Amino acid sequence: MAVPEREVPPRRRGERVADWADGRMPLYEAARTALRKAFPDHWSFLLGELALYSFAVLVLTGVFLTFFFDPSMVQTVYTGSYRPLQGVLMSQAYLTTLELSFDVRGGLLVRQIHHWAALVFVAAIAVHLLRVFLTGAFRRPREANWAIGVTMFLLAMLEGFAGYSLPDDLLSGTGLRTAQGIMLSVPVFGTYLSFFVFGGQFPGDDILPRLYAMHILLIPGLLIALVTVHLALIVYLKHTQWAGPGKTGRNSVGPPAFPVYLAKSGGLFLLVFGVLALLGAVGQINPVWTYGPYRADQVSTGSQPDWYVGFLEGALRLMPGVETRLWGHTLSWNPLIPGVVLPGLLFLALYAYPFFERWITPGRGERHLCDRPRDRPVRTGLCAAAVTAYAVLLVAGAQDIFAFIFDVPVRNLTWALRTALVVLPPVVFWLTRRICLGLQEREGRRLAERAETGEVLQSVEGGYAPQRRPLSPARRYTALVRELPVPLVLAPPPDENPWQRRARRTRTRLSAWYYADRAGVTASQKQREQVLAGPSRRPGGD
Repeated sequence: MAVPEREVPPRRRGERVADWADGRMPLYEAARTALRKAFPDHWSFLLGELALYSFAVLVLTGVFLTFFFDPSMVQTVYTGSYRPLQGVLMSQAYLTTLELSFDVRGGLLVRQIHHWAALVFVAAIAVHLLRVFLTGAFRRPREANWAIGVTMFLLAMLEGFAGYSLPDDLLSGTGLRTAQGIMLSVPVFGTYLSFFVFGGQFPGDDILPRLYAMHILLIPGLLIALVTVHLALIVYLKHTQWAGPGKTGRNSVGPPAFPVYLAKSGGLFLLVFGVLALLGAVGQINPVWTYGPYRADQVSTGSQPDWYVGFLEGALRLMPGVETRLWGHTLSWNPLIPGVVLPGLLFLALYAYPFFERWITPGRGERHLCDRPRDRPVRTGLCAAAVTAYAVLLVAGAQDIFAFIFDVPVRNLTWALRTALVVLPPVVFWLTRRICLGLQEREGRRLAERAETGEVLQSVEGGYAPQRRPLSPARRYTALVRELPVPLVLAPPPDENPWQRRARRTRTRLSAWYYADRAGVTASQKQREQVLAGPSRRPGGD
């Protein structure tokens, strides 16, 4: 009599599947490494995840919106439920946007969640880049990851502008008209560029389908690919971390990915989704029905772009209308300089900065510990000056609104903002640098004299003296074990030519300007090298 085969327990089946997969790829090893990976336990490292989860919400809500949106520019008479626009001729893109807002169940909520998530996504990338810049996390070996982050920031801005333009309302159409004016300002090739993008005379019939393809396919695909490479480099290179007891350039200290970090990260995703859903429910944004459909012969008053391109709008408004006639061609410096040259220089500086700082910094080793902003006064001052200039341009982008609210002549406000754009960044740079040096000196005094407790002790002779206590070991470690590079001193090579001499002198002077300011006290050179040295360089070596 045959013995029936015993049923294999479900758990055993799962193990067999896992064993089968591990026999063909290193599943167990990868899982073991990933689950035990250490993550720094500091809130500033969650900024990148905030961008990642905002992007996830964008993808989820965007998939829903694609089921109902039609990017066609075919003209149709509106007969929907929004009565003020009934009988109005409009494009199919604007009509389906209205249907999404008024006739699709949950459509307006998803539209607004999508728009809020786009704003948070770009803002999170910008703040994350600021954190990386201020802490020096872009240095070797992470220059490529910095370039990927800057590229994602650029793509996020383009993605936001493309989505902002799709509804074909009067506000987004005004933005497209501005973009076309910037294209036309490019010497010689401007008209060809405009014809290529718009498919003919503005506005044409091809721009919205092309923007739609970019918005839902091309740019999201590039972003997903860059995010994947970015995360892979983070896993391979490890996170940077703040200096502290037990933390060096050779290790990575923090809670493991499972279960601590996974629970924290999952909670952050739910929090991001909940906040965006709340904003979409109670915070009205981009009410396209109040603007009406786009017409090329109309411009909406008080038109303002989303915040991430507001600085371009401000630059366009502050730049004087100057033209130059050369060889039969007219150069319109506005919008050429604010619309083409300014953003080009901005992103060129962002891409090149890690290599510039490495060029003027002694030593070529890896850097795995975060700098405190106060320990890099010039870098922090440059960042503060750039943010100040951006803030001035952002305010200038809404100068007509401010002039109306505060009853100020637009001309006076324009000249005030032009003056602020020239004066405020240098002032903020100087002030920020002095604050950083002051914080270093204050920290040095605390190390030498100990910190005040706020209590006063009376002696037997009747005198009074403040009570002091030593700093905690963690704070002493952070204050003492820090890298303070000295300016470069380059000896001239024997066969130096004039160009090499100028480059060497320029490099030396920039290094002296960048690293001349030093304050406070540090640990011994040997102790600093032992802590700061990365895995690929030996203490005392380069």
